[in-house]
Parts: sequence; structure tokens; C-alpha cells
Amino acid sequence: MMKAPDPQHSLQRRRLLVASTRLALGGAAWFALSGAQAQPSYTVTTAQLQEAVAKRFPLRKRAEGILDITVQAPQLRMMPELNRLGAVMAVEAGGQVLRRAYPGTFDLDFALRYEASDMTIRAHQLRVNTLQFEGLPPEVSLLLASYGPQLAEQALQGAVLHTLKPQDLALPDSMGVQPGSITVTARGLVIGFVNKQQP
Repeated sequence: MMKAPDPQHSLQRRRLLVASTRLALGGAAWFALSGAQAQPSYTVTTAQLQEAVAKRFPLRKRAEGILDITVQAPQLRMMPELNRLGAVMAVEAGGQVLRRAYPGTFDLDFALRYEASDMTIRAHQLRVNTLQFEGLPPEVSLLLASYGPQLAEQALQGAVLHTLKPQDLALPDSMGVQPGSITVTARGLVIGFVNKQQP
């Protein structure tokens, strides 16, 4: 007499088949972990982050109503030791007061959060490291330095670095999990999943 198939075993086989199919078709970057308690994870490369954030730039702002500031797209750097991303941006200060344009650099770093309402990964907790210009008069440099935090917020606070698609979350949703942790690695981000909260 044949033994009836174990429903739990069949469910696990179906989940593994779905995960394997996704990987074979070259879809989202998923890692299927072994074991009965396996949770999926989703990766985002540095190149994908760079491409997404560049859509916000160039950014043009006026400081204190007298100085025109132009900020170019940032060059991102992974900071795994702090679980943050760094950004270096070329900036330019000009306007009638200065009579010519002064080039400079803007360096900051930030953390990441997941926004469930639109399935995005966004920048938050910005921290300004330096805002420097070449050849600016000291009083103007001081003014711009004080403007740094405001400029950082306008440039990157809440900026979308990646948007997940419904099909990206189909597999974890079927497993009863949802995006949780975001871990910065040398090559990009790894999104971990946690069990869904029961209503």
C-alpha cells in the first residue's frame, strides 16, 4: 500500500521549485537558504542604487536667497562597518554676489529604511561630513558650511534608492514573511525578511 504524500513536504517542494525557477529565469536577486526555517533574502547591487539616485540630479538650490548652488549626482560608497552609505557630490556655488562659479565637493553619509506603502528603500538619518569650495571668500565659505545640513536634506533625505515590484515580493509573501532588515555589504544591500505580524 502506497504511503500518502506528506502535505508539509509537498508545500516545501513547491516553494523550492518557485525559488529555483526565479533564479533560473534571472529575476530578482534571491538567495534560497537551506533548511525548514529558511527565509529568503533580496539583494540590490551598488550599480542599481547608483542608477536610481542619479535620477534626482542635477539639483539646483538657492542658499540664503543670494547664492546659487548646483549639486551633481553622487558617487555612492558602501560602508558595511557602519551599515550606512556614503555619498560624494560635485557642487558649484555661483550667483551675482560671487560673480563667478566656484567648484567644490559635498560629502555625507546616511542610513536606509524600507517604506512599505510604496515598496521603496529610502535614504534617512543624513549626516554631513564636509562641504568645501575652492577659493571662496572665508565669509561665504562659513555661510555655505552652515547651509550644509539643509542642502543635504534637500538633496537626499527620503531619496528612493530602489523600488521593489509586486513580483519581487510574491515568493516571500507566499512564505508569510515581509521585508525587515537592510544590511549594507561591500557590493550593495541585502534585504532580510521577517515573519508577518498577525492582525
